[in-house]
Amino acid sequence: MDKQQNNGQVDELKNRLHQFLEKLDSIEPETTDVNDIDQLISLIDELENQMNKLKSDK
Repeated sequence: MDKQQNNGQVDELKNRLHQFLEKLDSIEPETTDVNDIDQLISLIDELENQMNKLKSDK
């Protein structure tokens, strides 16, 4: 994998992590429902899959 493609994947991972943190910050504990938590878990799963793919592509 070339360095430019690798950098693009890392940037995408950073963007997704930023989205996750924004979502986490916006959640109100008193009004959070199961769907909100499911979305966070899905986002974490996506991040994990992207990281594993990035590691295996090296």
